[in-house]
Amino acid sequence: MRASDGAFYVTKFQNNPQGTRILANEFLASRLGLWLGLPVAQVEVIEVSDWLIAHTPELRMDFTAVSTPCRSGLHVGSRYACDPLETHVFDYLPESMLAKVKNIHDFARVLVLDKWAANCDGRQAVFSKKPRGRCYSSTFIDQAYCFNATEWNFPDSALRGVYARNLVYAGVTGWESFEPTLTKAEDADLVDIWRCAEPIPAEWYGSDTAALEKLVEELYDRRGKIRDLISAFRESSRTPFPNWKESTKTGVTCQNSHFVSQAP
Repeated sequence: MRASDGAFYVTKFQNNPQGTRILANEFLASRLGLWLGLPVAQVEVIEVSDWLIAHTPELRMDFTAVSTPCRSGLHVGSRYACDPLETHVFDYLPESMLAKVKNIHDFARVLVLDKWAANCDGRQAVFSKKPRGRCYSSTFIDQAYCFNATEWNFPDSALRGVYARNLVYAGVTGWESFEPTLTKAEDADLVDIWRCAEPIPAEWYGSDTAALEKLVEELYDRRGKIRDLISAFRESSRTPFPNWKESTKTGVTCQNSHFVSQAP
């Protein structure tokens, strides 16, 4: 949808079949990601009027063989990765093209968010490139299944919240590959988390203030678990970090250097 600020937003409505808390998850986890400095889609509260619903036939959802109009009111909008009228966006790139993703090192850093927030879905990303551009930029989208979707708990699993292909993690050489995101998350203050949570409209979580307070407090308490959760992924059957060195004194000069030979 195009909003009054002129930008385009992928909009999730309150009456989506996954539940209203999905909107709160998208908003909170995305704001946490932005606060951590990650290339996460900007989120906003989008107000949709009855008039727009009535005069836009496309604003309907089809499930269980029933077509239902989208509900008017306040909904969550994730800003489109770029101007769709000017830039190409792809939700998939073959491995031979990943060499051209200029911020591929951010796939390691977004693990900090996904493990901290117990993302129970696979890590989702889109890739954008200007028509005459040579490189792609990745933007991380769809945080709806953080906090275990509508359950608002943290069932940690080594293989949840990770990207489908190991190639994006080939540049990980040690804990420094997750910085500065990891340290910022570990040093987060309760106030920092509340700043991300406070603007959430109450109707997105059923005005259950106690549940929101518990979620924020558990996020605060989980900061010290992030390294253990990343280590569990590292030691999993995926063996995602083949270039991890037990002791590294200097950072990698070019995170993408190991991909050069695979460019088409």
